[in-house]
Amino acid sequence: MSQDRVHPDLVFMRRALELAELGWGKVHPNPLVGAVVVSDGAVVGEGAHREYGGPHAEVEALRAAGDRARGATLYVTLEPCAHHGKTPPCTDAVLAAGIRRVVFAAGDPDPAAAGGGALLSAAGLEVMAGLEREAARRQNAIFLHYLETASPFIALKYGLSLDGRISRSAGERTRVTGPAAEAEVHRLRAGFDAVLVGGRTARTDDPLLTARGAVKPRKPPIRVVVSASADLPLDSRLMGSLAEGPVWLVTGADAPDAVVATFAERGARVIRVPGVSAQASGPGGPGGLDPTAVMGALADEGIQSVFCEGGGRLGSALLAARLVDRLYLFFAPVIYGEGGVPAFSGPDPGFRGRVVSARAVGDDILTIVERSDRCSAAS
Repeated sequence: MSQDRVHPDLVFMRRALELAELGWGKVHPNPLVGAVVVSDGAVVGEGAHREYGGPHAEVEALRAAGDRARGATLYVTLEPCAHHGKTPPCTDAVLAAGIRRVVFAAGDPDPAAAGGGALLSAAGLEVMAGLEREAARRQNAIFLHYLETASPFIALKYGLSLDGRISRSAGERTRVTGPAAEAEVHRLRAGFDAVLVGGRTARTDDPLLTARGAVKPRKPPIRVVVSASADLPLDSRLMGSLAEGPVWLVTGADAPDAVVATFAERGARVIRVPGVSAQASGPGGPGGLDPTAVMGALADEGIQSVFCEGGGRLGSALLAARLVDRLYLFFAPVIYGEGGVPAFSGPDPGFRGRVVSARAVGDDILTIVERSDRCSAAS
């Protein structure tokens, strides 16, 4: 029986994409980049951008290849940079190594770093651009989205029953998914600037929201609670763990001054944003905060990416405001029925997405969905 063969260029580029993941949580605000050097069909060097300020992927791969890089092909997930930053231009290293051919997935949209492909082509190298471009852009969605829009990349994560419930009943803390899914959530947190929850989730679940997995982030994510009335218990685990990472409370302009002052005195950062009236039917209502104002306030503070972990009301408000770029949906093999709390509520948010990945995580299934317009922009 015949079997389709994958083109070698694809094999090596996909390996470079795997290597790029080694920088997750470590290189931000720089992009994830992986590189592979191939000579006569064999891999002779591999590299990744592993630490912020450290060697770029191309340099690491070329060092590993040594003299075997002469006349070889370099596969890299992002166009080699052509500028002096924290490290010298990667194009200099490519030329000095004697590379004959360069294949890169995605162009660098940063005007300060772009142009490496053209420079190498002008120097006589064979340059191929665009192989696995969509996968590379998806991998660097946070970096690219902020660079191209100056707004935070927002991901919404839910642990769900098969019938779309986030807990067994209202007000009940429910562990929906298993330990493997929990470990993956900790890994995901490590790659975002902020982890966000609503006040009700903070009160019911009393989460820590820290990244306690195998990946130790370069900077601990800022833990953000959105509560219009600043209704967060002072004895919560969040307030008791300020040494493990910052806690921000985003609240309404009319939240009690005495309550706000107490949180500030305890070491939390308090940010006030406009709300919507109790009678409003908008995305933040009734009586909630304007989600666009919330995200705008975070952007003003330099937040480039947000990992929202619910609850249902906050997530639905973000969807209705068309602010969500990616969904991480962990489905557990359980059904809670009518008594369960639905993940999505309110009017039709008009969300249309595309499944870009679905895989088993322990006993659960992680489905990743991206907004359709985000997908078309990346392809």
